Amino acid sequence: MIEQLAAAGHENIENYRISKSDTEAIIGDYDGIVIRSRFNIDKQFLDAATHLKFIARVGAGLESIDIPYAEEKGVYLISAPEGNRNAVSEHALGMLLSLMNKLRQADAEVRSGLWNREANRGLELDGRTVGIIGYGHMGKAFAKKLRGFNCEVLCYDILENVGNDDARQVSLEELKKKADVLSLHTPWTPETNKMVDAAFIQAFAKPFYFINTARGKSVVTADLVSALKEGKVLGAGLDVLEYEKLSFEHLFTETQMPEPLQYLIKAPNVLLSPHVAGWTVESKIKLSQIIVDKILARFPNT
Repeated sequence: MIEQLAAAGHENIENYRISKSDTEAIIGDYDGIVIRSRFNIDKQFLDAATHLKFIARVGAGLESIDIPYAEEKGVYLISAPEGNRNAVSEHALGMLLSLMNKLRQADAEVRSGLWNREANRGLELDGRTVGIIGYGHMGKAFAKKLRGFNCEVLCYDILENVGNDDARQVSLEELKKKADVLSLHTPWTPETNKMVDAAFIQAFAKPFYFINTARGKSVVTADLVSALKEGKVLGAGLDVLEYEKLSFEHLFTETQMPEPLQYLIKAPNVLLSPHVAGWTVESKIKLSQIIVDKILARFPNT
């Protein structure tokens, strides 16, 4: 990224440790900023950025930015969901197949000297109904991965007419009535915050597997744990947790591990990963390249 921006005539200053307050003290001298997720780009920051033309985030979501205020100030916002959609979809599929075939439990038992074949009899994805909530880049990529599994794939999105040959767009009510699997692919917004709660889960007609590679704060973990205990949720693959800090660098802010998380860590029908679904070797390159391409398309040179 740095090499290509420099070749186009942009001057690049790298600083990966600077604090938010120190950044605000100098950001008025800059035309653009490329970020990950270390701190919020809020009104105070944007007011200090008097010459800022763009903010580019090397990732899919822009929830760390006050989008309405940035747009009001004429700041162009750039993200790269195209860059890690394949990685996310592969991770989601891997989690789902592992859960349905009890691979975590089977692996642990064999390593401890047990050979329990009947207790580890799995389920096939073939013929099941998979529901996808959020049918943007990530949801579409996951549906594409399901083509070879003879599934019925349903999608729900707040936007109309986003369904395609890989998934039939339905109402949320129909998805909850038919789904054997739910995969979440939504951004974190006021509408999706704590969306998956007890009422949401209980509205599903059948017990289901749950995959979340989107945002942890869209799920009320305590309610998910209750559903796992009662068998309403058959298994959960969670790449994200509501206890994450904004920077994604630490698991939770409290010194004591929350009780629901203690359950998830020990549950044999739960798979956990540290927000790495989109974090592959290939996606790192793709994300950076897409950001460069989008910056140079709008701001070709200085």
